[in-house]
Amino acid sequence: MIQLANELENFEEIVKHLIPKPGDVPRLRGVDIYGGTLALHGSVGGDHLIYVDFKQRFDLDLRIRQATEKGRLEVIENLRRCQKTAGIAVLDVSGHWVTDAFMAAMLHQAFLLGAIYELDMFGQVTKRLFENLNTRLYQSSSEHKFVSLMYGEISEDAVFRFLSAAQPFPAVFSKKHDRFMDVSQDLCISSPPLGMLPSLHVTDGNRTASPLGFKDDYKINQWVLMGAGDILLLHTDGLVEHCNADDDHYFPECLEQKLRDVKHETAVEIFDAIRTDLVAFSEPRDDISFVVIKRT
Repeated sequence: MIQLANELENFEEIVKHLIPKPGDVPRLRGVDIYGGTLALHGSVGGDHLIYVDFKQRFDLDLRIRQATEKGRLEVIENLRRCQKTAGIAVLDVSGHWVTDAFMAAMLHQAFLLGAIYELDMFGQVTKRLFENLNTRLYQSSSEHKFVSLMYGEISEDAVFRFLSAAQPFPAVFSKKHDRFMDVSQDLCISSPPLGMLPSLHVTDGNRTASPLGFKDDYKINQWVLMGAGDILLLHTDGLVEHCNADDDHYFPECLEQKLRDVKHETAVEIFDAIRTDLVAFSEPRDDISFVVIKRT
């Protein structure tokens, strides 16, 4: 038992190094970003965040010079767009134990490694990466283990492009209207979680057996934060399902009221206020992750 406890402690210590630090939060002109995770057990669990500040994490200037020498005009254009863009991945592994963080850690490293190849090949992260991650996870995990994921990219002109794999859609709070806004269903396209059904249109798709068939290709949704002060809230289902002993839900009414109170604050201050408020509302029963994206 002592050895097992030591092994779990060692595992938790390793995974903790993958948790985003304040310095990892992307910095974009006109966009303020901050997020975090409230783990149900210990300091890590099934939820995970990955930030990709392209201009900080990758040498885009060198890639642009290399693409220029080869006359790869489309790649150059994509890389220049990445200079004013940041990526955010929100993951939710089925289960919320410390050991579920193992799958999140695998996807963390696989995603970042894949992003390097994507930038070298295309100058941007494409759907192709997630089709391959999905099929690889399907091939290497049991039918009971899958991952809900949202990956989105926010640009300095406040356009948010994202794909969703069974993750709740972002909530949009309008400063002008002082409430959450409805979003057209045409802009809310989702897919099954990663690892549940393999992708058909990948190079090795015909090497994968799937009794239940294959999933459709991922679709990209595009939203725009129109006004200064508008807030986009990315989150896992732990926030949506958060409730008290009377089965009253925190989302959306209580959260909307808290945003009215703190909408003038910075992203980190808004995050802290929501975290304090939802814990005061009720002790969490699941991992909860959310990211505040505010147009300044």
